[in-house]
Amino acid sequence: MEVSIMNDPVNHPAHYTAGGIECIDAIAAATTGLTGEEAYDTGAAIKYLWRWKRKNGVEDLRKARWYIDRLIKKAREAEQR
Repeated sequence: MEVSIMNDPVNHPAHYTAGGIECIDAIAAATTGLTGEEAYDTGAAIKYLWRWKRKNGVEDLRKARWYIDRLIKKAREAEQR
């Protein structure tokens, strides 16, 4: 049985493929030039914002906010150095 790309829950889950671009590709583009925690936190925030309406609702928005707050904290600390 062949699974179509649009319904492949492992390789192309619907909550990551909406809008004609896969979330993983958008994250790769958005984190170009970032490294370490900065890249990870940015990618995680994007992931949760991308899927919130299609997967876990407000819980995903809270998770995105957690990563954004972490980025803000680290950016402020870097500015103070």
